[in-house]
Amino acid sequence: MKKVLITIVGPTAIGKTKLAIDLAKYFKTVIISADSRQFYKEMSIGTAVPTRHELKSVLHHFIQHRSIEEVYNVGDFEKDTLKVLERLFKKHEFVVMVGGSGLYIDAVVQGLDTFPQVDKEIRAKLNSTLKQEGIEVLQKQLQKLDSQYYAKVDIQNPHRIIRALEICLGTGKTYSSFINKKKPPRPFSSIMIGISVERSILYDKINKRVDNMIASGLIEEARSLYEYKHLNALQTVGYTELFNSFDGTWDLDFAISEIKKNTRRFAKRQLTWFKKNKDIIWVDITTPFDAILDKIMLLKKDL
Repeated sequence: MKKVLITIVGPTAIGKTKLAIDLAKYFKTVIISADSRQFYKEMSIGTAVPTRHELKSVLHHFIQHRSIEEVYNVGDFEKDTLKVLERLFKKHEFVVMVGGSGLYIDAVVQGLDTFPQVDKEIRAKLNSTLKQEGIEVLQKQLQKLDSQYYAKVDIQNPHRIIRALEICLGTGKTYSSFINKKKPPRPFSSIMIGISVERSILYDKINKRVDNMIASGLIEEARSLYEYKHLNALQTVGYTELFNSFDGTWDLDFAISEIKKNTRRFAKRQLTWFKKNKDIIWVDITTPFDAILDKIMLLKKDL
């Protein structure tokens, strides 16, 4: 019997965690978290880590298992997750994966693209440019060298911009030319469910979530991490805006309004990424659990 990975995707704040937990409870299985910012144990409020009650109700893997001072990338996640899945599928017919980090989800479900080795000095120089001149310089450079990838990448993510640029500069070819190649099949089947909702409702949910984060202590959490603001893990919506407030660049009210705006933009980018995947079955946020379960079981029959 082929094992099945059920993946729940969708934009931030839409309710992925609840559906994942409900499914994991129904199938008596566990959850793989594919949220690249929930990996870090120092970041809780600003990354919307599941509550203690939620974490106790179902076993989660890859929640706060790393430090912000560690280097942990999508390749590491792919390798670690495949090892965990191999072990879990010996016991479970189904495993649930949930998250909004499209690249990390694709790495597990489809596999990563392979790239040639390039001189490490290139990355060092790009990191130096980022620190001294800011991300805008790197954004313009990527737009010039690989406009195709620039059009779809999260241009506010310095790690992904630098990764693409080092390939462009190190090989003389575009980063795009190395991606979307045919990959070997996974030893499990995949069912992908996307949660959708009217945009105005989603934006309202995002605004309320940010307000709740502030009330729960996000400002204090960000302040405790201020000395680490240069780390890649903290180049994250919810933290960078507050760091600007601590620097005196913005006042606090404006920083909070920017968190809401940038989170809405992030949700839009997530939707753009996921909508390109024709394997995702979309359900409205109001769809009853039993109806979603019926869809999953019908899809399983066709695997």
